[in-house]
Amino acid sequence: MTSKVTYHGELRTTCEHLRSGDTFNTDAPIDNNGLGQAFSPTDTVATGLASCMLTVMGIKARDLGVDIKGATAEVTKHMASDPRRISKIEVSIELPADVSEKNRKILERTANTCPVHYSLHPDIEKVIKFRWEK
Repeated sequence: MTSKVTYHGELRTTCEHLRSGDTFNTDAPIDNNGLGQAFSPTDTVATGLASCMLTVMGIKARDLGVDIKGATAEVTKHMASDPRRISKIEVSIELPADVSEKNRKILERTANTCPVHYSLHPDIEKVIKFRWEK
């Protein structure tokens, strides 16, 4: 088993990673009857894409002898209705400027082939931007 999710009522959960004991909370968004005081479940999906992209880039960067420590990703999630679902995820990744053009291409390709990217439904539009300027 990977995780355990406990429903606390009032549209809130606590998610526990069983191996580490690490937890985070979710709350329904304001536009869906919640208070919006924590990540919504769909926020975690969109954020998971960016986290996965940075993680696999970190693995590849280490293999290439490139340091991308301090790289950041900004995530914007868009929802559609009927049925309610994620329609688009925008990820803007800012990385160090001192990476060669060859390694930039390798790292960008790596990010765009991360497991979460492949796991998301093909109808979800993914807009990915890389900014090599940190």
